[in-house]
Amino acid sequence: MSSSNDVFDSATPEIYRIQTHAPGPAGSLPITEEMLRNSPSGDLFGMTQNAGMGWDPADAGRKQYLILSTQGGLRAPDGKPIALGYHTGHWEIGLLVQAAAEEFRRLQTIPFAGFCSDPCDGRTQGTTGMFDSLPYRNDAAIIFRRLARSLPLRAGVLGVATCDKGLPAMMMAVAGLPDLPCVVVPGGVTLPADAAEDAGTVQTLGTRFAHGLVTLSEAAELGCRACGSPGGGCQFLGTAATSQVVGEALGLSLPHSALAPSGQPVWLDMARRSARALLQLEQRRLAMRDVLADASIRNAMMVHAAFGGSTNLLLHIPAIAHAAGLKLPTVDDWISVNRRVPRLVSVLPNGPVQHPTVRVFLAGGVPEVMLHLRHLGLLNAEVLTVTGKTLDENLDWWEKSERRRRFRELLKQQDGVDADEVIFPPDEARERGLTGTLVFPRGNLAPEGSVVKATAIDPSVVDADGVYRKEGPARVFVNEKDAMAAIKQGRIKAGDVLVLTGVGPMGTGMEETYQITGALKHLSFGKQVALLTDARFSGLSTGACIGHIGPEGLAGGPIGKILDEDTIRIHIDCQRNEGSVDLVGEGQRRFTPEEGRRVLAARGLRKDLASNAALPEDTRLWAALQLASGGTWAGCVYDAEQIIATLKAGRQALNLS
Repeated sequence: MSSSNDVFDSATPEIYRIQTHAPGPAGSLPITEEMLRNSPSGDLFGMTQNAGMGWDPADAGRKQYLILSTQGGLRAPDGKPIALGYHTGHWEIGLLVQAAAEEFRRLQTIPFAGFCSDPCDGRTQGTTGMFDSLPYRNDAAIIFRRLARSLPLRAGVLGVATCDKGLPAMMMAVAGLPDLPCVVVPGGVTLPADAAEDAGTVQTLGTRFAHGLVTLSEAAELGCRACGSPGGGCQFLGTAATSQVVGEALGLSLPHSALAPSGQPVWLDMARRSARALLQLEQRRLAMRDVLADASIRNAMMVHAAFGGSTNLLLHIPAIAHAAGLKLPTVDDWISVNRRVPRLVSVLPNGPVQHPTVRVFLAGGVPEVMLHLRHLGLLNAEVLTVTGKTLDENLDWWEKSERRRRFRELLKQQDGVDADEVIFPPDEARERGLTGTLVFPRGNLAPEGSVVKATAIDPSVVDADGVYRKEGPARVFVNEKDAMAAIKQGRIKAGDVLVLTGVGPMGTGMEETYQITGALKHLSFGKQVALLTDARFSGLSTGACIGHIGPEGLAGGPIGKILDEDTIRIHIDCQRNEGSVDLVGEGQRRFTPEEGRRVLAARGLRKDLASNAALPEDTRLWAALQLASGGTWAGCVYDAEQIIATLKAGRQALNLS
């Protein structure tokens, strides 16, 4: 044990071996008279810093490329932790940074690297740490852009990121650099562990233990074994994996780069090829404004629907579009896409077979799905991508490539799985009964809209005509902790409609509620419980879970007026991709949705509805700024013009201007 004296001084004699001067780098900088006369002093001092950090002074004037990443933790050369990161998703991506940097150096350029690490939504589930999760995304995007602009001579940016908020932040950042060439390198996925549960299922161990479904020793072992390899995003198609898919679908990443197994040669090769692609974009004078277009956004929405991706991308895709100065998709746009696009991917957690994401990669990943969508006429294949070629050209290459053939063969050889059993051809998907991914219920409780991943509702509670129908009593909670306690204590029963309100942006920073959805999934009666909330969900969530309900309770939305024992009616047509969520009764009285609208209008907000007492001031500010910028359905972004206009109007109203 250390003593207090260890803090004040050290017995190590080496601390007194001090140098007060050093010879400095040998050589001279490649500067010219014209540079001395006309270049900013910062350009020259930058070369001084390059030499000071050990770069060969003779090469200090070479073209510069910036690698930005969400790297976290500190790894020893043998891979063992010196200091842990927050999650496996950013633990190994320093290796991608290194591989790309070495390639830049081989190509006679100067690589720079900057970092902004990211949090883990799994680690913060059920804690106040979740209050910073979504706000982090906006902050990180700003930091990444500031870092890019703070290297004035960078010729391009390579963004390396993996997970739920870090990768969307990186995509927002590069989208907001319209005059620069940029390429995004996805951080890949971790492997499933042998004879173990996945990283999502183990997050329900507490609830299962409380209900006697696992023992203490089983929980301890299962919790230890969930990550089959040390790096990469979780093994399921959650927000991390979906973000990788969307980045590639946008054309920001190289073909067949999303969902690669972290730490393996194919993963490192992707970083090297991405570095080469960035140089080629710069040589051709192609920048982000040439790659991202309204059609790119719509393509990404199509691929999201075909994969059955996380509902969190309803926040991130509009945010990327906003950063790029493009048209923001509306609720009606999402409805249109999800009605037209068949779900094609069989993957954890959606099924019908719970394949891990590495199998989706081996089956062909994003380009394989896009081949099917192109055949159906659902894509704009004329858009440019970071290969410097159009999507059409990329898909023509993929269709005939040895890469496609060999990876599909590997899936069969190693796991005994046919690629077409993971990524279904459209006709096969229809025969298997796969329906559209998302439904956007409206009604007197969600006048601005809401979302449910209909494809993840247990088929046994969906009627033969493809409609989920539920009418039940409301069990209302204004914080997640109390809702979880009720579930663990057996106070939530089959037939209930669990309402979690006041947990949108203004209440908790729009926390993620996988604690609840995961618990319900793994309880025998959970499929007979519906959830309504103004919060958001993990991409792993399944069941009749309706989130993003707008307006949020604390903004005066009807969800903030629901009382215990109110009767709620839910109607979700999984075939027609439409639905409603309505108050249809109070006490013993029943009424129509229209009458329910009048009842709600006459009610005030619940007396116990309030922002969480632990909500940080930083998050309160984020909530106000995103609300002024259009709120949840605009992607929770910062829109400078709208914020300035709101502030100006407020100052005028208060006679401050």
